[in-house]
Amino acid sequence: MSQSVICPTVTAQTTTEFRQQMERIHAFAPRIHLDFMDGIFAPTTSIPLSKAWWQPGPIIDLHVMYKNPLEELETIVKMQPHLVIIHAEAEHAKEFLSELDGMGIKRGLALLQDTPVNVIASLLPMLDHVLLFSGNLGHFGGTVDLGILRKVNILRKTFPHIEIGWDGGINDQNVRVLAEGGIDVMNVGGYIQKSDEPEEAYAKLKTILNSEG
Repeated sequence: MSQSVICPTVTAQTTTEFRQQMERIHAFAPRIHLDFMDGIFAPTTSIPLSKAWWQPGPIIDLHVMYKNPLEELETIVKMQPHLVIIHAEAEHAKEFLSELDGMGIKRGLALLQDTPVNVIASLLPMLDHVLLFSGNLGHFGGTVDLGILRKVNILRKTFPHIEIGWDGGINDQNVRVLAEGGIDVMNVGGYIQKSDEPEEAYAKLKTILNSEG
């Protein structure tokens, strides 16, 4: 299961929180997941996308929890992340994905817990990544609902090589089950960020994934 990636998450409402969370993980995390909230689609508000920063080295994914992410397209293109994920439930999702074509940024859609895969069936050919969301929008935490893993099987039948991520409630008790269920990218927030030793928490999850039984 070494193909599954542990991706620490930054979910910050202020520039101070953003800096603190980035500093806790940048030295050891090869891939980082940055959350952005508009206070409309998500109940909390993050720093604006234009205020985000990162040091050279790690792969950066943006998770844009906005009602209308199309308004942020120009800013996102200037940032040049590895991947940008918007929500299937957002406005103008198809137009956003179309506009991003050819910009050198991978495209992803997130599905809330109750959103079925068939909602995005027509958009799957445009996607590099699907994020299965089991968390609380704009907050660390959430509960792992293993029933959501049924969406993995549906996705794999049509697009066997698409990258599938998970967001919400990942810890040392469930990370292996999620990997065995077909999750490629584990976006881990509170388990790492709230740890007294974030690098040790990250390493523990990697060890679990790389063990054989």
